[in-house]
Amino acid sequence: MTARVDHAVSSGTFSLDGETFEVDNNIWVVGDDTECIVIDAPHSVDDIMAVVGDRKVKAIVCTHAHDDHVRVAPALRERTVAPIMLHPDDRPVWELTHGGADDPDGQLWDVDLADGMSIEVAGTTLQVLHTPGHAPGAVCLYAPELGCVFTGDTLFSGGPGATGRSFSDRPTIEASIRAKLFALPPETVVHTGHGDDTTIAAEQALLG
Repeated sequence: MTARVDHAVSSGTFSLDGETFEVDNNIWVVGDDTECIVIDAPHSVDDIMAVVGDRKVKAIVCTHAHDDHVRVAPALRERTVAPIMLHPDDRPVWELTHGGADDPDGQLWDVDLADGMSIEVAGTTLQVLHTPGHAPGAVCLYAPELGCVFTGDTLFSGGPGATGRSFSDRPTIEASIRAKLFALPPETVVHTGHGDDTTIAAEQALLG
């Protein structure tokens, strides 16, 4: 059975550096009728499970650890018995929401993501691209057979993700985008963490 991309939007908040904002997050699920992976875990387990349905969740793959992307990851793990995957460079960001090894109530992820890693689901492969800048452990997930890349908050329709807060850096995110994302085929569809889709060609024309 051919893999496909399913999508929904979930609403909640994003908090960092003492400020909280209302935000809508995209929910992305890649798989077939039998199994899938969930990309990020924003706001509501029920919203995510409405997209998953009765499929087996093989993994919860986090593009980065800002709270609007990982807040319900442990609860989703409990519901689905699927491992949480995160790049280890995002540990300090993760610990803002879920604590760490020294916190008796803290919860860690299960599998470290790494640049070049492959994640297989429903007969297709997603390639992990480490793209720091918005967060130190930010990753994108490229699905060549599906002609798309899931960019989290690294690249949006209209340009790079925000870099005005803790753990972020504008030159780093621009370098990541140019090196990793602009190397993809120009027609590649960009599925973002928030807002509308775009393409690599459209964003390359803007950023140069």
